[in-house]
Amino acid sequence: MEKQLTKLNIFSLKGVQMRTFHITWLMFFVCFFGWFGLAPLMPTIRAELHLTKGQVGNTIIASVAATIIARLIIGKLCDTWGPRKTAVRLLLVGSLPVFLVGLAHDYTSFLLFRLAIGVIGSSFVITQFHTSMMFAPNIKGTANAVTGGWGNLGGGVTNMVMPLIFAAIVGAGFTKAEAWRYAMIVPGVLMLIIALLYWKYTKDTPNGNYDEVGYAKTNPSKTDWSILADWRVWALTMAYAMCFGMEITFDNVASLHFVDTFHLSQSSAGFWAGIFGFMNIFARALGGIVSDKVGGKFGMRGKGLLLAGVLLLEGAGLILFAQSGNLTAAIISMLSFALFLKMSNGATYGIVPFINSKNVGMVSGIVGAGGNLGGMMFGFLFKSSTITYVQAFTYIGITVMVVSLIVLITRFQKQAETKKAEELVLA
Repeated sequence: MEKQLTKLNIFSLKGVQMRTFHITWLMFFVCFFGWFGLAPLMPTIRAELHLTKGQVGNTIIASVAATIIARLIIGKLCDTWGPRKTAVRLLLVGSLPVFLVGLAHDYTSFLLFRLAIGVIGSSFVITQFHTSMMFAPNIKGTANAVTGGWGNLGGGVTNMVMPLIFAAIVGAGFTKAEAWRYAMIVPGVLMLIIALLYWKYTKDTPNGNYDEVGYAKTNPSKTDWSILADWRVWALTMAYAMCFGMEITFDNVASLHFVDTFHLSQSSAGFWAGIFGFMNIFARALGGIVSDKVGGKFGMRGKGLLLAGVLLLEGAGLILFAQSGNLTAAIISMLSFALFLKMSNGATYGIVPFINSKNVGMVSGIVGAGGNLGGMMFGFLFKSSTITYVQAFTYIGITVMVVSLIVLITRFQKQAETKKAEELVLA
C-alpha cells in the first residue's frame, strides 16, 4: 500500500510519489517558460508592433489577468478531475496560443494571444495540489516550496534562454520580426512532451488515480464555500499578492527596465532579469524548509511570524532597488529583495495546506489567484504614463510592508482534522 512520504529525497525517482514530484515541477517550469517567453523579447516586439508604454502595460496585465480566473477554476478541477487529468488537459489546450502567438501582427491580436497564454500560469495550482497529495504534513511545506521554486525557475530561465534562441534564429538568416515568432515554438513543443510524461508516469494520489481509488465517492465534490469566510485565507491571499504578484510583475518588466534605465542590450537585460528568476532554484525552497522547521518548534503561529518577517524584508529591499542609481547597486538590491520575495512564496505555501484539509485545492487556488491579482494590480502602475518604473517599485515596496503587518496580526492555527492526520502519520 502506497502512502504519503515523510521524507524528501530530491535525487530519487523511486516510487510514484517522487516521480510525480519531479514531473509536476517540470510541468510548472515549462508552463512558466512559455508564459514569460515573450517578456525578454518585448524590446523587439515593442519596436516591431509600435507599442506605446500603455499598450505594453496592457499586454502585461492581460497575461496575468487570465490566470486569476484560471487558478480559481483549476483548484476546483484538481478536487474533481484529479491533478493528473487537469495537468494534461491544461498543457494540451495551453500550448495552442503559445504556438500561435506568432500570428499576431498588431496590438489587438498580440493582446488577445497574451491573454490566452496567461491561462497556463494556473499550472502552479496543480503542482502545489499534487505535491500536497504525495507528502505527509511534516514535509508538505518543504516539498511544496521546492516544486514551487523549481517551477517558478521557468520564469527566470526563459529570460536568459529566449534571447539566445532569438539570436540563433536571427543568425540563421531570419529577420527579428520572424525570429521572436519562431522562438515561441520551443516552449509549445516542450509543453506537449511534458503532457505525455504527466499522463504516463504520474498518479493522482500515492494509492492510484481518483477513478481507481474511488476518491470522488468518498470525497463529494460539493464546494465548501465556508472557506470564503475564513480570514486566514484572505491574509494568505494578500501575502501571496505581495510576493508572487511582485515576482511575475518583475519577470514581465525587468528586461524593459534594464534596457530603458541602464541602457543594456536585450540579451544583457535578459541575463540579469534571468538571475532574479534563477534564485528560485533555492530561495523558495528555503522559505518552505524554514517554515517547516519553525512550524515544528513554534507551530502555526511561528509560520505566520516567519511569513510576516520575510515580507517586511522584501518590501524594504524593493524600495532600495527603486532608489538604485547605477547597475551595480540595482543588481545587489535586486538579489536581496529577490531572496526574501521567494522565501515569502515558500513560507506562504508552507501554511496553505493546513488551513482547510478538505478543500486544499480550493484554498490553494484562491491564494494562487491572489498572486496573480497582485501582479495585475501592479501592472496598472507600470502602464501609467505619469508614474515612472522607479516610482512604481517604491509604491509596491511600501504596500508589501503594510501587508506584512496584516500577516503579523493574523492568528494561524491548524484545523482539528489536520492535526489528527499529522499525529497519525507521525505515530
